[in-house]
Amino acid sequence: MNFRKVTALTLSAVTAASLLAGCGSGSKSSGTEGKSGSSKGATTITVWGPQEDQSKENGEWLQTECKAFAKAHPEWNIKFKYGTCSEGDAGKNVTKDPSAAADVYMFANDQLGTLLDANAISELGGDTLNQVKSDNSEAMVNTVTFNGSVYGVPFTGNTWFLYYDKSKFSDDDVKSLDTMMQKGTVACQIANGWYLGSFFAANGGTFFGKDGQDEKAGIQLGDGASKVTDYLIDAVASGKLVNDNNGSALSNFGKGVDAFFSGSWDYTKAADAIGKDKLGVATLPTITIDGEAKQMKSFAGSKAIAVNPNCKNPKIAVALAAFLGSKDAQEAHYKTRNIIPTVSSVDVGDDVLAKVQAETIDKNSVLQSSFSEMGKWWDPAAALGNGILDGSITKSNSAEQTATLQDQVNSSAVK
Repeated sequence: MNFRKVTALTLSAVTAASLLAGCGSGSKSSGTEGKSGSSKGATTITVWGPQEDQSKENGEWLQTECKAFAKAHPEWNIKFKYGTCSEGDAGKNVTKDPSAAADVYMFANDQLGTLLDANAISELGGDTLNQVKSDNSEAMVNTVTFNGSVYGVPFTGNTWFLYYDKSKFSDDDVKSLDTMMQKGTVACQIANGWYLGSFFAANGGTFFGKDGQDEKAGIQLGDGASKVTDYLIDAVASGKLVNDNNGSALSNFGKGVDAFFSGSWDYTKAADAIGKDKLGVATLPTITIDGEAKQMKSFAGSKAIAVNPNCKNPKIAVALAAFLGSKDAQEAHYKTRNIIPTVSSVDVGDDVLAKVQAETIDKNSVLQSSFSEMGKWWDPAAALGNGILDGSITKSNSAEQTATLQDQVNSSAVK
């Protein structure tokens, strides 16, 4: 296990003197600036977020929320400096030079280990920690937890579920993948570990323990893991489970593909493909192993707001992070960009997409771990999937190939 130097930051530990210093000098970010009150003696806070959150067509969500925060705290006389950095690029961009990076930024939770290694993310405590725990489900809190400490304010979940043609399948049909394959064709990214893992998780496989927080436990495919490989071999051979390659499922949805697995990002295109009235959305189905229905479980993560421990005004930065991840800010995010909230009290009306995503994360998922050893899963899992697709992995060698996968992903994770 790697030992990481972690900077703990709590609201109660910040001194009043920190409010007087400048923050985040040297940032290479660009963009517009906003301020509250006079610029004389102003405290500059640098914030990084995706371009979509700063564009006029999306209502300039980030600038609007920052200005609202400044208005709520006139005593701080804040000036904002904005930079463009997607959540997926935070681990790369922030760690280049944490001292010059944003004071507050957005990140995808699977980058948490990388950010910790670079001393580029702060542990949260006090009122902010209480907010994270009270606003979010346990599964969502776990996405920003590392070795028992919380390092971000989640604002949306990240997982995948089922899209289907309601003219082909009933509500009961989509509860079982086997039933679906009897009635139509289902597409899945079989050679992608993010999707393939759900089949092993269904049969008792674990990724760093039952809660995803035990680094020493490693990745365990579970007893009878080769039976999962056999299941996939049979499903692919039947022609009813087809590979989704480079968007082929979406392009063929309604034209040979009757259902496919994906996330919220494909909702609009799926509705355009077959019509919104015909589009069904559901959580993951079961698969049948040894005559028993086993629940598929997708990897679940989050996007969250982080605080840079190198910031010279941590009290303001932590308060801003909490504000950007609050119920009101998430509600505005949902209205401007349809970013599905993690706070359950945000009113999403009859939005089935939001409800299915929440159900999947809370009930039918496993944590996508931020441990560095998780990186050992992706390539070997893809190789297994490709072997099933090209026929080089068969029932005669599936036990051997599955054991090889176990060895590859777990060779140095267990201590």
